[in-house]
Amino acid sequence: MIPPRLIPLAGALLAACTLAADPVPAGFSVKHMDLSVDPRVDFAKFAAGGWYKQFEMPADKSRFGAFDALEGKNWRDLKAILEEVSAETHPAGSIRQKVGDYFSTAMDTAAIDAAGLTPLQPELDLIAGIENLADFARVVSQLRQTGGGGLFGQFVTADQKQSDLNALYLGQGGFSLPSRDYYFADQFAKIREEFANHVAKMFELAGDSPEAAEAGAAVILSLETALAENAKTPLELRDRLANYNRLSRAELAALVSAIPVLDLLRDSGLDLSATDYVIVGQPKFLEGLNTLLTARPIEDWKTYLRYRTLIGAASALARPFDEESFRFYSTVLQGTPQMEPRWQRAARWTDRALGEALGEIYVARHYPPEAKARMDEMIGNIKAVMRDRLAHLEWMSPETREKALAKFDRFVARIGYPDKWRDYSSVNIVATSYYDNARAVARYSVRYNQAKLGQPVDKGEWAMTPPTVNAYFQPTANQIVFPAGILQPPFFDFTMDDAVNYGCIGGVIGHEITHGFDDQGRRYDADGNLTDWWTEEDAAKFQARAQKLIEQFNGYEALPGLYINGALALGENIADLGGVSIAYEAFQRSLAGKPRPEKIDGFTAEQRFFISWAQGWRTAYRDDALRRQVMVGPHAPGQFRAVGALVNQPEFFEAFDIKEGDPMWRAPGERVKIW
Repeated sequence: MIPPRLIPLAGALLAACTLAADPVPAGFSVKHMDLSVDPRVDFAKFAAGGWYKQFEMPADKSRFGAFDALEGKNWRDLKAILEEVSAETHPAGSIRQKVGDYFSTAMDTAAIDAAGLTPLQPELDLIAGIENLADFARVVSQLRQTGGGGLFGQFVTADQKQSDLNALYLGQGGFSLPSRDYYFADQFAKIREEFANHVAKMFELAGDSPEAAEAGAAVILSLETALAENAKTPLELRDRLANYNRLSRAELAALVSAIPVLDLLRDSGLDLSATDYVIVGQPKFLEGLNTLLTARPIEDWKTYLRYRTLIGAASALARPFDEESFRFYSTVLQGTPQMEPRWQRAARWTDRALGEALGEIYVARHYPPEAKARMDEMIGNIKAVMRDRLAHLEWMSPETREKALAKFDRFVARIGYPDKWRDYSSVNIVATSYYDNARAVARYSVRYNQAKLGQPVDKGEWAMTPPTVNAYFQPTANQIVFPAGILQPPFFDFTMDDAVNYGCIGGVIGHEITHGFDDQGRRYDADGNLTDWWTEEDAAKFQARAQKLIEQFNGYEALPGLYINGALALGENIADLGGVSIAYEAFQRSLAGKPRPEKIDGFTAEQRFFISWAQGWRTAYRDDALRRQVMVGPHAPGQFRAVGALVNQPEFFEAFDIKEGDPMWRAPGERVKIW
């Protein structure tokens, strides 16, 4: 369990990307539109129906949209960099040597296939030698040194109630399916059957007989189901206060008394002398784990560790392991028929492993200085609107408003790339083994994180790499971050008019700023501490407005019988609602003293603003991926984000002459306005 450190714009599902070009331009374009559709009837189809008609899902994707089109372009840029760097000779230990050798070994499938399971054998032998729970805890501690071991999640990050200090978080984790419901709901019975088949296949690949593999798979499904019994749902995990439970080290030892949990953590590399407490997200989960540790035979736990170790290393092992991992986690769970090209996967792994080293090269080549200047200007304009709104909200009391403004005045925006690049000098990257390189980076990443325990928080550290097509709000640092990767068409386009840029990247800026005041972000004060700084009356007024937004999205049907969970998606929907409204006002202010913009392509500036917002959220999904998004993800699917915020904006109805009786009409009394 990684605690809620940041709130990204579009979440983990933006990992998908493609080589194939968009059938029409990637940026804003009337070619994306379907002009046969009346905007008063179906605005999403009007704005992007042409794209949907022409689009064909690539075989290696489970979802695809504007974000993914830009990611495809970025991956091609990174491919050129990586192929160039890996073909050159560089001084040992230099950034280019590490990046080049990491990528080239990831591309060397002949060497990876020839090695088979051999690279993983030392870890499998450790597991095979376990005889009791003491051995088990010792082996788990060793596996955790490279991010393995399962059982529960652990991470060091800012203490949400003391945001200038890094603390240790522990919580639920160690199971394979996306959420608790996948283990119990009838609709996922087929998924569970496929999961058992997958685990059996992994064990067979590792040398088990079919009978032994099937028995091992039954153990894994049974054990993970028992773990999930005490897990929280995705909606329950959104409650920051309920998931903040500060325990002393002695209290943690008593909670997980079946094994020497403090020794396990120390032996994994944590210096527990640096802190006298831990933050447990889900104590009930650890309590259930403690019971299971003694209730299940040690052979079951050995089987569990064996599978966790196999699946954790699958992408760095021979082709059969890699392909079986993909078959279940991508094809079965998300409907993706085939893998991405090897170069693209290798580029993705390099970005994850050495992201700021690769990012330093990427930024020097692909990030123009004028992009930051334009972003700074837009952010300044949008911040001015948000501050004015905070100062004049009719539903907020002076007492709460004063604290809200104090928080906003401490707000920071970071653009493009970090002020200080991460130091990878301790990572030994070789030219001979991808497995060794992947393990070296995993060990470095764990140590890098563990070394923060008890130390002051570095609020200049980034949680995304510079080429990433995304953005995020970090509540404990009270800042928004925009990597260089997103500052390109379709989100930010120098060749387009201001209406288009404010409608897309302006809406994104407003979205991230609003996250500081969504249903979760509003709980953090000016210093980034999780605390209740609202009056009881103001909190009730906020919640009443938020409830209307929950009910709006509860009415959107993603698949037959599957409706959006408005409560789960509330934070993102509040951010969209505020983001597009604030960006629109900032755009209107930017026109002050200027000649009235002429129509372009037959549309007014106001119309182009709203079309640009909707086009930015054009997204196609495979059914399995869409179902997973609704069940687990905190973001509503893109086609609903395209219009969900707009139908609460009176300016939207004015721009397209939408009136009562039109299908797109939403009565004034039903519209939601929070910020």
